[in-house]
Amino acid sequence: MDDPMTRLDVPEYDDLPEDLQERIDEETEQAGFTPNVFSAFGYKPSHFRAFFAYHDALVEDSALEREEIEMLVVTVSGVNDCLYCVVAHGALVRIYAQDPHLADQLATNHRTADLGHAHEAMLDFAVKLTEEPGRITGADIDDLRVHFTDEEIWDIASVVGFYNLSNRLATAFDMRPNEEFYTLGREPRE
Repeated sequence: MDDPMTRLDVPEYDDLPEDLQERIDEETEQAGFTPNVFSAFGYKPSHFRAFFAYHDALVEDSALEREEIEMLVVTVSGVNDCLYCVVAHGALVRIYAQDPHLADQLATNHRTADLGHAHEAMLDFAVKLTEEPGRITGADIDDLRVHFTDEEIWDIASVVGFYNLSNRLATAFDMRPNEEFYTLGREPRE
């Protein structure tokens, strides 16, 4: 297996606090492998806890569908050239959307994907918030209100903000996607 990240040393599993080991064990059991982001975040246990607590809140207490969350992640990660998140969350887009092509389209140019108006608006907003956050206005929020509730808009902005953070950490420390992520969800639709 490749190192979870190449620019900092990854702590040994046995040296991690017990609560981190438990969370890693849960993720490993669920995925069938240990996603490298968990090993990498072991570098700083207090940040591991906060990062994954917020991640869990974003996906468990959201007015958005999980497929929509992952679409946002892949689109933002593509804009940010974040290999780890494009590959890892691309697998999740393929799984949740049951579409083997969508993640690749979103990662390169969401406008090439076969999306409805609501998802186009959502991803256009995500790209603008990523590339030009200072140019977001009330009109941008009003445009989203045509398709989404205020709670959904909050969740869209929260996911975009969180993954801009995540992308920067993954890029700075060269977090590497697990080989398994590259092939997950690539089976054709039935």
